[in-house]
Parts: sequence; structure tokens; C-alpha cells
Amino acid sequence: MNFTYPAFLFALLAVAIPIIIHLFNFRKFKTVYFSNVRFLKEVKEETKAKSKLKNLLVLLARILAICFLVFAFAQPYIPSENKKTTVGDKTISIFIDNSFSMDAVNKSGTLLGEAKKRALEIIAAYKPTDKIQLLTNDFEGKHQRLVNKEEFAELLDEVKISPSTRSLSEIISRQMDVLQQANTRSKASYIISDFQKSLVNIDNIKNDTNVSIHFVPLTATEKNNIYIDTCWFETPVRQLNQAEKLHIRIKNVSDKAIENNSVKLFINNIQKTPASYTVDKNAETEVVLSFASKESGLQQCRVELNDFPVTFDDKFYFTFTVAKNIPVLCINSSLANSESPYINKLFGADSLFILKNSWENKLDYSQLSQNKLIILNELKSISSGLAQELNRFMVAGGSVVVFPNAQADMPSYKDFFVSVKANYFEKLDTANTRIDKINLDNPIYKDVFDKKTFTATNLDLPKVNSHFVLSKAVQSNEEYLLKMQNGDNFLCKYDVGKGKLYTSAVSLGADFSNFAKHSVFVPTLYKIGMFSQSSSPLFYTIGSNSSIESANVLTGESVFHIKGVNSTFDVIPEHKVQDSKTEIFIHNQITDAGNYLLYADKDLVTGLSFNFNRKESDLTCYNADELKKQISDKNIQNIQVIETSAKSLTQTLTETDQGKKLWKLCIIMVLLFLAVEIALLRFMKG
Repeated sequence: MNFTYPAFLFALLAVAIPIIIHLFNFRKFKTVYFSNVRFLKEVKEETKAKSKLKNLLVLLARILAICFLVFAFAQPYIPSENKKTTVGDKTISIFIDNSFSMDAVNKSGTLLGEAKKRALEIIAAYKPTDKIQLLTNDFEGKHQRLVNKEEFAELLDEVKISPSTRSLSEIISRQMDVLQQANTRSKASYIISDFQKSLVNIDNIKNDTNVSIHFVPLTATEKNNIYIDTCWFETPVRQLNQAEKLHIRIKNVSDKAIENNSVKLFINNIQKTPASYTVDKNAETEVVLSFASKESGLQQCRVELNDFPVTFDDKFYFTFTVAKNIPVLCINSSLANSESPYINKLFGADSLFILKNSWENKLDYSQLSQNKLIILNELKSISSGLAQELNRFMVAGGSVVVFPNAQADMPSYKDFFVSVKANYFEKLDTANTRIDKINLDNPIYKDVFDKKTFTATNLDLPKVNSHFVLSKAVQSNEEYLLKMQNGDNFLCKYDVGKGKLYTSAVSLGADFSNFAKHSVFVPTLYKIGMFSQSSSPLFYTIGSNSSIESANVLTGESVFHIKGVNSTFDVIPEHKVQDSKTEIFIHNQITDAGNYLLYADKDLVTGLSFNFNRKESDLTCYNADELKKQISDKNIQNIQVIETSAKSLTQTLTETDQGKKLWKLCIIMVLLFLAVEIALLRFMKG
């Protein structure tokens, strides 16, 4: 046991006062004479013994009362184990988890409400001169400074549920940024949270042993949740009046199975095909919704289900565009002075495509970006200027198909292919062969042939009289679409930026092959044309800070606007122009899930959809024992788990930091021994 103010122990000398009083009895006795005291002797002896015992007990009570009174002023305490009591001012950082999961309830109300209560209990254990930081998932600028108790309480009242989520390592790193700059010797970090397993990453914590870290876990009564995790289409391109299959992944984070619950799809606020789902406990399922787009243009959608009490993840927003037509440019050789009848017949006769032919010597490079697909039809050479523009076109999301000339200038073709990291033509092979393999896993052929019945022997595939042999670079991202019997690729695909390059080993002339007249030609070129549409992301995640790319380049004082579909929401995001494209940065300006519209000044650019981060949807959390085990397994000495109970955190922290104080007990003992003294004097005879 130690004393906070040991100097007061000198006051124990006051014990001498009652001792002196009892040694020198100042009562004056009067002698009374009796005629016969023979019968009083025994009574006298008995009274004297009782009086002596009474005096000793009163003396002891007075001594103990004085001793405990002195101890109360000296403030005795029992130090906590392996803990040195610190003196001077302290710096504290308190993190309040205000994510969606803290909207769950327990016996005290919401977890966020209890977190605020616990935070006030924590600061009550510190002196008014100590400095405190309040931190939330929002990482707001006003929370990056140290304040006193009163300011902390005001900031705490403003904390509300937020869509932002932070991992445990991010939180501690941000706290350390403030604590390490403080000049105090004692520094402490408190994290009040439900400690969801999806966000706890103790392995990534950058620990500072000079800072004591305290975990304060809170537990919700109800931890069940059903939510929409994500959605996607089977095919990359949406078509007018064509059947679309939308996949929805639904997760059940609970101990009970769900049967025949409804899920709804809304497109432009009009409900489409209803469906139901069944999902086992602690499992997930996929629901496929089929529908057809009846109109072209922007389609803003949402999928929703019903669940309680966690509802922020019951709706999932997404946006897609149905193209009215696809512009295709065919660049023909000026030497041949003729257009391809096969390409004209395929793309010119279909209303989905708008075909334009151009000669290589009359090409307007500024018009290339207005197309989705560019076909190089038997060009003898590819100039450096054209190669540069095609590269830029593909990086921005366009597709290019190359059909070589029989007299192709190999070096110019090689320079173009090497610039986009694709295999190049090495030589011309005049040996007869044929196509014998079709890549049925590629989306181009995914729904053209039946995989179960299709084989190379039951389908008459195109014959090849001569072809160009492609190099075989290890670093190439080549994917074959059609392959010949000798192992050479007939048609292959490369990803270039956001776009694609398709390279054919033959021209469309009959001297090379009968590919242009074969039935495989039509679905191949048709699908390449369809998939040339640049597909924007269906949705974005709030708080991820991912950039949005746009082909619109603003000039002058023009700015972008992001506006709410059904609200007055309007923000001007930051944007940067690079390589003829624009990157737009949200920077946490959007905090509500929903559908939005992107404008370049007053011109509509596209639609955007934002969803809350689904990390908060899994309500599985670590309890105090599990956190202690993780800390023990990592052998981290300066992290402590404080279990919440009926006892106030103020008392717990005071005992932890300053030991168990006994001055209150001393006051009680003083009152007790004074009461004993009074009782002895009043009721004990002698």
C-alpha cells in the first residue's frame, strides 16, 4: 500500500493526545464514608475492573479514529499490478465507432449511445488539465486536434451514424499521429467499438510502446442481418429488346434460415420482374432476374429486400446504358480502292450499327474517338501517326480489329503491335490447314454454340490456305478466339487499357481462307462489334475514393456537377485531365446511397450509382475474450481490453491508472470508531 500524500502521516503524532488524557485522569473523586463497608468490597472491585476495560476500549476507539483520519488525508492506495502511477498532465485519444453497425441495440439502447456514455466516463477519470482527442470513422479535420473536457463533450454530442468505415490499423495510426506530437509523458488511446471481425486487423497495427492502448468492446443484443452484397450482368453489354440476366448475391448473417422472401427490381422507378429467394443460415445465395430493356439510353436501377433492424444494406443501386446504335469505322487501303463487301453486308444492314468507310489517305484522326469499333481492312502499312491514335483510342475503351494485307509491311505492323504489347506478324505461312478450336469460354462465343454437343468434328470450320504466323511473347496478355490445327492462332484478343485489340492471321480475301464466307464469321464480328461498347462500372462504393473516368474534356470555366435524381443535392467534384480523358474525384462528398446524374455544365454526361460499404453488413464481432487471445498470441504488451459492466469506467480506469484508492474507506472507519466511542461512553457502565 502506498500514500499519495505521505507527508500527512506526521499527523499521527496526534495519537498522543488521547493517550495523555487517559494516563492522567483529571476527574476529582470525593471520599464517602460508610459505617460498614464489609458488604461493599466485592462490588467495588467489580466496578473498578469494568471501568478500566471501558477506558481502554474508548482509548482504542479514539486512537483508531485519529489514525484513519490521518490516513484519509494521506490518501492511501493499492497500486495496480505491474503499473507505475504516472504524474503530470496526460494526452488521451478516444475513438468512437459511428459506423452503421453501431446502430444496433442492446439493453442500454443503441451501441452508439452507449459508446458516448462510456467516453464521458473515460474523461471523468482524468484531470481538467489533461488534453483529449475525439476521433470517429469520418476522420474529420475538426477531430485532428486536442481539446479539454468541455470541448470534448460538445464534440461528442455532434457524433452521428456515418457510412464511413475504418480498419483497426487505420484508426490506431491516425491516433498515433496526434499522440506522438504531444509533449506529455503519459499517452493513452481508447477505442470504443463493437469490433467487427471484418475490420479488426491486429496484424497490421503499427505499435508504439510509449502509448497504452485500450479496447472497449460493446455487444449488441441482435446480430442477425440479411443484405444484398453485390450484383452483376452475365454479359458485358446491354442491348435493346434483348433478354438480360441480372445476378444478385444475397448474404444471410444470422442463425436462422430464410425462405421465400421477396426481392424487387426497379428500373427508372418502375418495378420489373419480382422474385423470391431462400438462403440458409450463415450462407449466401444468388438470385437471377431476367428482363428486357424496352428503351435505349440511361437506365437507373435499384434492387431491394426487406430486413430488420439493420436496413442500410437492404437496397442496392446500379446504373447502365442501353446504346441506340454503335458507330463502326472501317479504314480501307487506298491501294485496293475498294470496300469490303463482307463488312458492309454485316454492319451496314443492321440498324444497331452505323457503318462508315474511310480511306487511309483521307482519314480524319480527330473523328476516331467518335467510334466504338475501328476495322483496319488490309492496310499495307500502319503509319506511326495512325498507330499512336489507335493506341489512344483503345486505352480510352475502343476496340480495333486488324485484317492484314497480303503484302503487309511487316516492320510497320510490328511497331504498332509492340507499342500495345501484342504479338506481331513474323512471317507468312502458305501451308494449307484449318481452324479446329473455338474458345467457348470467351463471351464472344459463350451463347453461340452448345458446349455439351459442340466438337471440332461435328462442325465444318473454316479452311486456311495461308496465314501470318504470330510471335509468342511471354508477357503478352493474348487470348485466342480461334486456333488452327498446326497450333497457330487464327484470331486472338489483347486487352489494351480499357479497350481491346483483335488480330486476325488472315485477310478477308478468298486467297487466305473462306472465313469471310463461313457461318462463324457473322457471330464473331457481330459480337466483337457489340462488345466494343465501353462499359462503365455499374456502381461505386461510398468512401472508397475511387475515381470516375469520363471522355468529356471541359474547357474554359466549365465544371462538372453531380446531382441527385430525386433531391436538391448538387456538388462540384474535383477533376483532372490526363491523356485526353477526365478523372473525377468524389472525396467523400457523397454520403447517401442512391442514383445520381453527372453533368458537364448543363449537359448530361451519364448516370452514377453509389452504395454503402458492405463491410458493415457482417455483424459478426469479437468479444472481449477473443480480443484478449489475439493480443496474447501477438505478444503485444501495451494493449489492454476493458470489459464493460455495471461498474463505471471512471472507477475502473482510476484503479487501473492510479491504483485502488482507500481514502473513502478511511473516512468510513473514522465515523465507525467515533460511533463506537459514543456507544461505549453511553451504554457501557463502569
